[in-house]
Amino acid sequence: MKSLKIIVLAKQVPDTRNVGKDAMKADGTVNRAALEAIFNPEDLNALEQALRIKDMVPGSEVHLLTMGPGRAAEVIREGLYRGADGGVLLTDRKFAGSDTLATSYAISTAIGKMKYDVVVAGRQAIDGDTAQVGPQVAEKLQIPQVTYVEEIEKIDAKSMVIRRRLDNGFEVVKAPFPVLLTVHSSAPDCRPRIAKNVMKYKHARTLTELQDATEDYTRLFQDRPYLKIREMGVHEIEANVEALGLSGSPTKVKKIENVVFKAKEAKVINSDEKEIEELIVELIENHTIG
Repeated sequence: MKSLKIIVLAKQVPDTRNVGKDAMKADGTVNRAALEAIFNPEDLNALEQALRIKDMVPGSEVHLLTMGPGRAAEVIREGLYRGADGGVLLTDRKFAGSDTLATSYAISTAIGKMKYDVVVAGRQAIDGDTAQVGPQVAEKLQIPQVTYVEEIEKIDAKSMVIRRRLDNGFEVVKAPFPVLLTVHSSAPDCRPRIAKNVMKYKHARTLTELQDATEDYTRLFQDRPYLKIREMGVHEIEANVEALGLSGSPTKVKKIENVVFKAKEAKVINSDEKEIEELIVELIENHTIG
């Protein structure tokens, strides 16, 4: 069986668990500078599935593809630490403000410039919760897609058998190559960093990062070419600029509100059965439960 080329779509997202009053800009886009940047949680589940495919098919390679500003290269380094073989940073000012339609167009165009058998992505990102980019990329690439993936059960030369999560159980499907998978949060967590890989890739940098760095990495990168993280912009992927950024994004944010839940009252009960029963009756009557 031939080895597989696997692309993992990973995103660096703002930590929406700590959203404050400065989280949104006046134009309705996310103020990413005000929030800590993290590896999108379900993309880590996707990375684990990609690494498991690599374990199942010797000789396979896993490469991350992420779209964002220069700092998003940290996502690629994190993937390298956990077992990936390389990555590409899709970065250009013309990508700024892209909604799911413009984002999927840019990503699918970039993938079209790469060799792949399997594309793996998280089901959705926590900064948008739309679950649209993965399926849209598959449609634009005109390849089969399997969503809500929980586990890869079997792989042969032409296809793979996949278990996907449903509301009331699971479903087992078979899909041919090339295929795009979106991975559910119920899939196994990603394996931890590998100490040897951290030491190997801790100096991995993009060209932009090298230009901004104060250290001279020229000799290091000549001796260790695997430390170079590839960058691609609009010119490299040969994309239509009008289909990118705000101009290519039909989604418009009209209003943003910060919703803060506050407890209005509290009730202390003892552990005796009578008070517990009275509380249950009260909760049923006010439709909190039942």
